Amino acid sequence: MVGASGGCFMKIVHAADIHLDSPMLGLERYEGAPVDVLRGATRKAFSRLIDLCLEEQARLLLLAGDLFDGDWKDYGTGLFFLTELGRLAQAALPMRVVLLRGNHDAQSVLTKQLVLPEHVKELPTGTPGSLVFEELGVAIHGQGFAERAVSRDLTPEYPAPVPGLFNVGLLHTCLDDRPGHANYAPSSTQALVHHGYDYWALGHIHSREIVNREPWIVYPGNLQGRHMRECGPKGATLIEVEAGRVRSVEHRELCVVRWEKLELDASDLEDPEELLVSAGDRLSELQAEITRPIAVRITIVGRSRLHAQLASDPDRWLAEFRRVANDVGDVWLERLDIATRARIDLSELRALGGPMGQLANSLEALRQNPAELSELCQQLAELERRIPRELRDGPDALHLTDPETAAQELTAIEQLLLPMLFDAERG
Repeated sequence: MVGASGGCFMKIVHAADIHLDSPMLGLERYEGAPVDVLRGATRKAFSRLIDLCLEEQARLLLLAGDLFDGDWKDYGTGLFFLTELGRLAQAALPMRVVLLRGNHDAQSVLTKQLVLPEHVKELPTGTPGSLVFEELGVAIHGQGFAERAVSRDLTPEYPAPVPGLFNVGLLHTCLDDRPGHANYAPSSTQALVHHGYDYWALGHIHSREIVNREPWIVYPGNLQGRHMRECGPKGATLIEVEAGRVRSVEHRELCVVRWEKLELDASDLEDPEELLVSAGDRLSELQAEITRPIAVRITIVGRSRLHAQLASDPDRWLAEFRRVANDVGDVWLERLDIATRARIDLSELRALGGPMGQLANSLEALRQNPAELSELCQQLAELERRIPRELRDGPDALHLTDPETAAQELTAIEQLLLPMLFDAERG
């Protein structure tokens, strides 16, 4: 491998947003949950990244920021990081690592540090810099974060591409003001395209995305999802380069635990046991497809006769669905959302007349009249003051003195109580 123009072939691995030792969020311990698997998932995913580099005999590992989730609690985090990178130095083919800092591990954020080994290079934080590897025919350009919040575009000062080499821009950025992310080091796709590099290795956005192909502009996504907003396969990008051009770009899944959302339709079901069996079947299919531990959120939807049973005792059904998840194995039920609706059409109920129709119409009129609802809340507030404290402040107490809360409760009454009363009246 004597230069990009000399017909060399090599592999590069691009990863970002590892957030080493970041905890899993939104998960609750319960009997049968795979706590041991989830503990240390970011470390295990990083070890898999190093395994990938060794298995593919990659010559370069590019790390585009947020390697750490903030300042280290102790030196154990840094020691693990360098120990894993040390495995690359012992490979049959020499492997190099180039990294830069992002907003979570900016120079001002990390107060602890360890000396980097010879085969690991960090790009500067004060101004953009370049690293040239003549033996590989590659030039890496980039700048890390000196401070956590970098509000300016760093790319105008990135060096010009080196003629005859494969040029890579390493950048931690919120490209084109992507929603849902802090607008750090903002840049634009158009500016990156016109800069003349062959590949832009980006970080900061946790969803994998191929932004552009000529030249390649890629977000690999984070290495390990840490909560339900980071669903789906997570990992790194494997790049094959031949004769100074990108031959292929491929995602490799490396996460230890996959976060997934599962929707169950209860519309046509008559018995809760049918719903549990359906959940078990779907979870088993998901487990067979993913072949790794799963943290799943189940949402039950549809107009269903089961609505009253489900909505009246959510704690019971959470436990039941967790039992089903435990039976499947390697599945953690992160949350159960009951989003069903009553089977009966409330507009038809309001048109029935009689006591049920009158009650339905009264509730609807009250909900649609803010002034009347506010007056009722004032009356309830006066009544609440007369209720003994032990009843007023208990765990099951209803505080309907706020009009917004009262409106929400009226909706729940419509969906839960009215269908039950209607069924009882008919039965």
